[in-house]
Amino acid sequence: MKKFILVIVALVGITGLGTAQIEPTFEQMKFYTPDWQGERDAGGRPIVHAELLERLLNLSIEEAWGVLRGEGYHNQFEGGWEMIHQDKPFVGRALTVQYMPNRPDITNQIKRVGEKENRIGPSNSWPIDMLKEGDVYVADGFGKVIDGTLIGDNLGNSIYSKSKTGVVFDGGARDLEGLSKIEGFNAFTRGFDPSFIMEMMVTGINVPIRIGRATVSPGDVVLAKREGVIFIPAHLVEKVVITGEFIALRDKFGHEMLRKGIYTPGQIDTRWTDEIKNAFLKWLDDNPDEIPMSREELDEYMKNRTW
Repeated sequence: MKKFILVIVALVGITGLGTAQIEPTFEQMKFYTPDWQGERDAGGRPIVHAELLERLLNLSIEEAWGVLRGEGYHNQFEGGWEMIHQDKPFVGRALTVQYMPNRPDITNQIKRVGEKENRIGPSNSWPIDMLKEGDVYVADGFGKVIDGTLIGDNLGNSIYSKSKTGVVFDGGARDLEGLSKIEGFNAFTRGFDPSFIMEMMVTGINVPIRIGRATVSPGDVVLAKREGVIFIPAHLVEKVVITGEFIALRDKFGHEMLRKGIYTPGQIDTRWTDEIKNAFLKWLDDNPDEIPMSREELDEYMKNRTW
């Protein structure tokens, strides 16, 4: 019980005598995201620019996963989802929410904090009110599906109108038929059930959470595809994008060379010789439309590349 109470205190965010809040302070947010040096929103959450998000959507889960592993981030992917649409991937910045099984005394305290912060409606609507375009609502619902449905089609419409993305719930959702009619919206959940949310409480918004075997910090960039969901720390998104784009270019060149019989699989799949490197550089010059980044970005990346 002592450990449980300590977790609640940390997530609700005791900041002084008799003062509590649902979200971290700006300084606490910087503590959760120490390596991000770019723009932050008013609450301190990292803001990765939309241009990088658009480029990231073109990459595969494997390409992103490989870069994160190389940087020492081994716990950023989670699979095994049910989704509304298997063919509608999405990307965005994580707005995280921590749910726990209901406990009346703590729920009452959280309601009081919500009233002081002028939050409207039940606590599961609070994070939806905060969403901005490009955000992804990511919730740890501790895997609860029956009586753990965090949204139905009404909240789903509100979410999409604000974020233009989707949701990732380690929990359930209801009204699959209604949600599937929201053009552009997708949801990755543990299951769908007609029941309403019951015996759950919000204990933190924009705090680090667990989604299966992944740890998610507020402002992480969410890449959700049929294979699963990967959560990319904000400070690594640019590296993931440029590295992934380079690997995709390298693969296109390699596949073309193999189809034409110019090189063997053994030559393409091992460390490239100077001859192959030079052929690749010429291929880039001859196919500028294949290059997704600026040529300056590509040249800078290749300077430090171990072939």
